[in-house]
Amino acid sequence: MTKRTFLITGASSGLGRAFAQGALAAGHTVVGTVRKAEDLEKFEALAPGLAHARRLDVTDDQAVFDVVGEVERSVGPIDVLIANAGYGHEGVFEESSMAALRAQFDTNVFGVAATVHAVLPGMRKRRSGHIFAVSSMGGLMTVPGLAYYCSSKYAVVGMLETLAKEVAGLGVRVTILEPGSFRTEWAGRSMVRSERSIADYDELFDPIRAARQAASGNQLGDPAKAAEAVLKVVEADKPPVHLLLGSDALRLVASGRAAVAADIEAWEELSRSTDFPDGHQIAAN
Repeated sequence: MTKRTFLITGASSGLGRAFAQGALAAGHTVVGTVRKAEDLEKFEALAPGLAHARRLDVTDDQAVFDVVGEVERSVGPIDVLIANAGYGHEGVFEESSMAALRAQFDTNVFGVAATVHAVLPGMRKRRSGHIFAVSSMGGLMTVPGLAYYCSSKYAVVGMLETLAKEVAGLGVRVTILEPGSFRTEWAGRSMVRSERSIADYDELFDPIRAARQAASGNQLGDPAKAAEAVLKVVEADKPPVHLLLGSDALRLVASGRAAVAADIEAWEELSRSTDFPDGHQIAAN
């Protein structure tokens, strides 16, 4: 197995910490970014000499570029990026503010974009590298009460799926991780929740919020096994662009995709009716 240098954002807890621990256990060098100064020493204590911590807020574009540049100078070329930093927002769309939506996209979308932008030139020039971004099963299907979160994860899927096609001939590999429910603090202390204010949504949403809170800490997914899966993809000759993690993700994404396929089929005739008869077809890639 080739030893690599990983950069993992949001590595202080949750899946990010699990990815880091898995890579370190396999003998890789890992640079993990954290938000709080007190987490720097804790991260480096995971594997002295292999674990390197950097403090970073991924919503600060310049800081992202500065950290990536400094890491490549002082630690070495980044072979694997896992753009993991993000958080969940829960709330009915009508009850959730525009400020909350902008904050969700600042971290979950623009933070990912900045980190990928920062590592991509070096990977492209070296004709080597693997970019992972953590989306969600909520980037391929939706549930009530997660409109802001799902929309941010759909954006990550669209962005990275396009990037994968752009860099396919340049030696850079791209994989979008789409986890189901994992036993992390995502639905607990890491979740931002909009206040309830509109009674019309009580019947729909109150049971969903209560069930999610009750399930926190008892989710199906094992973060350590997710890390093992990621390491297998790093070593794969032909890694996937999409990797679902968890049997719940497989079930729920399949159901969501089937609903889209049913709409396409049911309304195919109307869809075709909007063409000019002499128009040109767009070539598919």
